[in-house]
Amino acid sequence: MEKKETNTLSIFQRPVWVSLFALTAAISWGWAYPLIKMGMEEYQITADMTGSKMLFAGIRFFISGIIILAIARSSHRKFGFKKKTVQENVWFLLLYALLNTTLHYAFFYFGLSHNAGARSAILNSMSVFTVVILACIFFKSDRMTWRKALGCIIGFLGILALNLGGKESGSFTFLGDGMIILNALCGASASLLTRGLNKRVDVFVGTGYSLSIGGALLVIPALLMGGYLPVISLWGITILLLLIAISTISFALYNKLLSCNPVGKVAIYNSLIPVVGAITSCLCLGETFYWKYLIAGALATAGIYIINKGKK
Repeated sequence: MEKKETNTLSIFQRPVWVSLFALTAAISWGWAYPLIKMGMEEYQITADMTGSKMLFAGIRFFISGIIILAIARSSHRKFGFKKKTVQENVWFLLLYALLNTTLHYAFFYFGLSHNAGARSAILNSMSVFTVVILACIFFKSDRMTWRKALGCIIGFLGILALNLGGKESGSFTFLGDGMIILNALCGASASLLTRGLNKRVDVFVGTGYSLSIGGALLVIPALLMGGYLPVISLWGITILLLLIAISTISFALYNKLLSCNPVGKVAIYNSLIPVVGAITSCLCLGETFYWKYLIAGALATAGIYIINKGKK
């Protein structure tokens, strides 16, 4: 009986593959922190160039969405809606695109341009704990346990630890930390909506819609604001292509996993994002690794470990 049940599970539900795919997405996203900062530097986009930052982000996600939709078309996936009226589905897709791409990454790019990559990576781990809490509120399959509660408390203490120390090691700013926190909240909300996305349309197709529509909603206002890429170089194009690849692979894997597994079980692997992001930012950008980053990262990792340890 157990073998039969195992055989009925798709590859995206089998524990080993869930771990492999989720870790692949998380590690890839962790590399986005230094690459985005390197890209803005290479294109010579300064902190006050709001339109240019939105354009840089929008191009990345629009192209990524188009690639996913092209792959979906070539693999003969269904593009039609499964249930509900067309109007209801269109509004849902628009909301999902806004939260998952447009607002999510507008806040992310703004915050990252005003903050250290390592600090932003650790602060963004807030999305992991937020998803765990919200999933327990909205989904019966994700129940709050004492392990989850303890893990979330320890994780949030890690985020608070980022504000320890002197001013030279960084302190809270709205344009830096504030934007990253808003980005984390948008990402957490979008993770919950992915369940609804799967009920309305093929999740792979829905991911393509989300990225392409969300990307377009970044590009259009960016152009209206006079946004442009001041300097275009081969290295800058290479960085942009790497970021497009990260979005294409990570979102496709992550959203598929969310559609057929408990949200908390998948989202918890995002614990690696702040660790990878902090390390790669310090190595690639030459940022100073402050002692409080170690404390914050350790607490965030401990919180995630406690939550994950209680899972079956």
